[in-house]
Amino acid sequence: MATATAPTVSLKQLSATLAEKHELSKKQTNEVLENLVALVVTNLKKGNRIRIAGLGILQVRKRAARLGRNPATGETIKIPAKKKIAFRAAKDLKEAVGK
Repeated sequence: MATATAPTVSLKQLSATLAEKHELSKKQTNEVLENLVALVVTNLKKGNRIRIAGLGILQVRKRAARLGRNPATGETIKIPAKKKIAFRAAKDLKEAVGK
């Protein structure tokens, strides 16, 4: 039995919903959301943490270089250091989704 995947909601869909709810144009709300995304990216690039009340915290974490193993051949390989984006959900979000 195949499991159904949850639908994906795009930024444009969120924008359209906000536009309808707040009686604004879709263009205005789309611009606001695109600017929000751009600000988040800019701040994460600078190393800043982003805290959005009710949603959670986004931050960049550094992963150290390490040794790994190729599962097909068993050979040891070097995995380079890199940065990753971490998200920690807010308590309100956890409670809302957990119900």
